[in-house]
Amino acid sequence: MAKSIDSKIVFITTSPRTPEKMIPEIDLLSKHFTGKKWNSETQILFMELLRNENFFNGSGNNDPAFSARDRINRAPKALGFVLLEPKIKLTDAGKSLISAKRKEDVFLRQLLKFQIPSPYHTPSEKAASFYVKPYLEILRLIYTLGTLKFDELMIFGLQLTDYRNFDKIVKKIETFRIEREKTSKKYREFKYYYHINELQEIYKSEIAKGNTATRESRIATVKKFLQTKASNMHDYADACVRYLRATGLVSISHIGRSLSILPEKKNDVEFILNTISREPVFIDDKEKYIDYLGNALLPKLLDDDKTVLLQKIKAENPEIQISEAEPISELKEKLDDLLILKKDTIIQTQIEKIKAYKEYDDIQNTFMLIEKNDVYDPSLLLEWNVWRGMTMLDGGNIHANLKFDDFGKPMSTAQGNMADIVCDYDTFGLTVEVTMSSGQKQYEMEGEPVSRHLAKFKKELGKDAYCLFVAPTINEACIAHFYGLHNLNISYYGGKSVIVPLPLNVFKKMLEDSFKASYIPRPEQVKDFFEYSKAAAKKSKNEQEWYNAMLEKALNWLS
Repeated sequence: MAKSIDSKIVFITTSPRTPEKMIPEIDLLSKHFTGKKWNSETQILFMELLRNENFFNGSGNNDPAFSARDRINRAPKALGFVLLEPKIKLTDAGKSLISAKRKEDVFLRQLLKFQIPSPYHTPSEKAASFYVKPYLEILRLIYTLGTLKFDELMIFGLQLTDYRNFDKIVKKIETFRIEREKTSKKYREFKYYYHINELQEIYKSEIAKGNTATRESRIATVKKFLQTKASNMHDYADACVRYLRATGLVSISHIGRSLSILPEKKNDVEFILNTISREPVFIDDKEKYIDYLGNALLPKLLDDDKTVLLQKIKAENPEIQISEAEPISELKEKLDDLLILKKDTIIQTQIEKIKAYKEYDDIQNTFMLIEKNDVYDPSLLLEWNVWRGMTMLDGGNIHANLKFDDFGKPMSTAQGNMADIVCDYDTFGLTVEVTMSSGQKQYEMEGEPVSRHLAKFKKELGKDAYCLFVAPTINEACIAHFYGLHNLNISYYGGKSVIVPLPLNVFKKMLEDSFKASYIPRPEQVKDFFEYSKAAAKKSKNEQEWYNAMLEKALNWLS
């Protein structure tokens, strides 16, 4: 059944927010429901299974069937990874997504095929006149302009509902940049009013007719209407960036909040822009569209040319022995292995610099920018920077479960089936969990998963393990929950759980103490900190007394 689109801007899939999150979920769907009908019964059963998986952080309790549809009917179906009619099955593209060593090309092919209109997405009379492959045109926009700021993507790029208006959108962005240089207003104010003016033009028909009510609010004022539309545009632009990043072609400057084509991928992008048709296909032929969308080999990429593939392999390793007679599939495997090895080498070099305290100033400066919200993706940057901090802090083997791109830059946060960071100190282990969330949401999102991840880690490690929980601020419910787990022998969590929550400013002070010390802190000092927490929890009258004791201990952890 086709989804009716009412949007006046480019429609982008926003669920899941991070594309890598769909991989374990469609794998679970395939293993348990292939060949079954996708209806309320199977949707509820799917959510029951999903809730018991380590990679799931939600609840889905209120309306499990709706939650299942929200997870599967959106990006997994729209991008051609799953078929839900007449019965559930993975497409070849979906199978490839699960099995591929590197997922970048799999995501890239599917994003390049996503189009509106299609048999899956039909614009209504209220919608813009869609005729576009959104990700293809946004990629073209980045390439054409050299860099594309997030705000430019949000305000103008999302107006690219018809690829034939491409030059018009480029002109709008160029005018915006000129006006930005000429204005005496602060950028935030300038951008706000520019955005509102664009929205008023996009939605002038709705405003003129008084159709300004939204699902989010019963207050039908023009101001509230435009604020809601601006918020929606931000969400679409954010999802667009995350999905484009998953292709491995696009780099993001987190501080400058701008997108650019990776220099090493320029030829790949030029090949795409020169060879892939901008015209939507099979608009009225669902069968052909489904076959096309689910084909794991379409569209053709630069690496599908054997000559190019051989050149890339030789560029990565001139000494490698390869034969032109080898099939393309095996050559791609070799290139993937070489790229993975190169990435691992880059990260190892980073680790050596971090352990030598050469990155101390950059680490502390990055924390400062995160606290000021002066970076594009604070959650990703916080997780990455805490990993760098833990690597510098002491002599353990520190591993980040976030995803890095081919050049050692953070691409996406850890999937939900594991701790954000795991540390092995030979005689004991440590998980580190990181979040930007605050208030009650922090407890709801992090409380149970943190405990579960620690239990999983203890079981895998087979020795004592603790957990450090870092956030800009710590919610009181989290303090109470982690304090209670110190004294509760819960078999599901592998016994008592030693989880110490620390606000970011205290963690930064621990790094400062490590930097100033005349020696490299020893793993025993890390263990002593958590053993102190066990003792403090036993003798404290309540959670606040224990938490205050741990803050004091952290501020003097090397004393």
